[in-house]
Parts: sequence; structure tokens; C-alpha cells
Amino acid sequence: MNCYENTILVKQDLPESQVKQLVNKYEEIINKNSGKVIKTENWGLKNLSQLIKNNRKAFYFHIKFTGLGKTIYELEKAENIDQMLIRFLTVKVKKHDLDKEYFEKKDY
Repeated sequence: MNCYENTILVKQDLPESQVKQLVNKYEEIINKNSGKVIKTENWGLKNLSQLIKNNRKAFYFHIKFTGLGKTIYELEKAENIDQMLIRFLTVKVKKHDLDKEYFEKKDY
């Protein structure tokens, strides 16, 4: 099993409940296709550096998982046809960094 990270950008105009259903859908696709979700991070609503499909902001989600080639194929096939996603990226990594939170909220 290889280690992967998948980042998805979801349209900002979706209700929060629908966004959670969307993320759960992709976690289920990973689990059904010989994969295992290690960690899911909600990076929140962020500004895009440029206009993408008439969107200025997007909800960012980052999923760390292990899987096979079949897992990636099924995941990206579903992401390609989903109209609620702006962008997605899947990257193979050597090992997961579970300690660092890159977009954690800081209290000042």
C-alpha cells in the first residue's frame, strides 16, 4: 500500500451540511476501493490566488490515506465528474506527516 494525499477545493456557495456529505463521499470511495483514510483536515474557506471557474474563494479539504492504483483511479474518476469541486490534486508521498497542522487556527 502506498501513501497518498488528496486536496480538494469545494465551491464556497454550498451549505456546510452538503460540504460534509461531499467529503464523506470521497472518504467512502477510498475505503470501498482497498484504501484506508488516515486523516482528514478541514483547512477552511480561503481566497484563491486567481479566479477559477468564476470563484474567488473555496473550501479546502486535505485527505491523507493509503491505497492502491485502483483506489486512485476510482477517486479521481468520481472527482472529475463532480460539479461541486473546483480543483483536486492527488500526490504520492513517502510517509504521512501526522504531527504538523499546516492551517491550524491560532488564538492570539
